[in-house]
Amino acid sequence: MKNQGLTFADRLETAAKAKQALLEKARQKDPSNDPEFAARQAARIEAAKIREARDAEKREAKAAEQARVKAEREAEAARKAAEAEAEAERIRAGKRPVSKPALSAAEQKAIRDARYAARKARKK
Repeated sequence: MKNQGLTFADRLETAAKAKQALLEKARQKDPSNDPEFAARQAARIEAAKIREARDAEKREAKAAEQARVKAEREAEAARKAAEAEAEAERIRAGKRPVSKPALSAAEQKAIRDARYAARKARKK
């Protein structure tokens, strides 16, 4: 393409005008100038706050439930340990164990271990 009588200054001026036109076009399309945009943005922010509060509430409820379940498990374990100790004490005293309907495997093991410990203690 040949130089059509344009000077360097003319080309710079034309480029600056084109750049300014593009900037103006971009400003017109900018969503922040739209009044509905601000309302939509505020609604999004509010929804995000509500969602975060709901999520925090769910996390707290889950933590409370986990703590409750853990406390129940510990209480059950303590109860079983006390029963096993009482059973072991009855065995050490020479009394027959109280019959229980269908003991779990863990309970049976605890009773067996108590008997074994009592037998070892008698031999000493």
